[in-house]
Amino acid sequence: MTIKQIRAFLAVAQSLSFAVACERLHLSQSALSLTIKALEEGLGGRLFSRNTRNVALTPEGESLLPLARRLIADWDNAEDEMRQRFSLQRGRVTLAAMPSFAGNLLPPILKTFRARYPNVNVTVNDVINEQVLEMVRDRQVELGVAFEPMQNTSLTFTPLYRDRFVAVVPQDSPLADRSDIDWQTLLQEPFITLQRPSTVRVMLEEHLQARGMKLPVEFESHQLATVGRMVASGLGVSAVPALCAGQMRELGAHCLTLQEPVVERAIGVLTDPGNELSAAAQALFDILRAEDFECQ
Repeated sequence: MTIKQIRAFLAVAQSLSFAVACERLHLSQSALSLTIKALEEGLGGRLFSRNTRNVALTPEGESLLPLARRLIADWDNAEDEMRQRFSLQRGRVTLAAMPSFAGNLLPPILKTFRARYPNVNVTVNDVINEQVLEMVRDRQVELGVAFEPMQNTSLTFTPLYRDRFVAVVPQDSPLADRSDIDWQTLLQEPFITLQRPSTVRVMLEEHLQARGMKLPVEFESHQLATVGRMVASGLGVSAVPALCAGQMRELGAHCLTLQEPVVERAIGVLTDPGNELSAAAQALFDILRAEDFECQ
């Protein structure tokens, strides 16, 4: 059975008139008759008994009528839902983002997305950088926002901007009076950082090791918010991506420009090249790419 045949059957069954059904379907009588004949031959028997005066449903036709109504209703609902998804009148997009991005730069982007597509739901997974890659690779999410992978990966990385690390010191520290600081001076203080296998921790250690320096780690945590509160409490200093500067200030710490060496890394969107994005995911991707992160 085809949708065309079912619609033709319904039009005749509801009106019990081939002439009325032809007008409703904008078909010639011969075309409608051929369609009904093909349906009956495909099913193996007559659905209508007809003569020059009357058209009536056979018992088999009576049995098909409620099924045909349900089939057409389901088909029309499916068409409507897909059109709404392609036109972004409804839908869902799943995203994974490292917490430093999810908690700082992502909310205003989602606000823009919601203003444009109010009926599209967004699920955000704020997970560590390594898990972002895993979730995109395993197709648990359509988009990921993370640092550029340090090793070759099958994923496609689209850079958004380069993030530079900043120093974080207590508000009442003598260092807070400065506008910038070099690593040599910063590392004379007790250092607080994220635990391994955090990409932030690995990046810092690799950059400093290449210059013969080592992190004097005295406190470590899984959460940047905890790191910020430890610094604000006077337990030591830290270095975090610049996108976290606002969060560090809210927690009561002070941020300084870090010099010598400059530690920076590209942040971008990860996608699976073998997995075509949904219309909703593509729309969010386009908004991410259009954002001027340099002004954040």
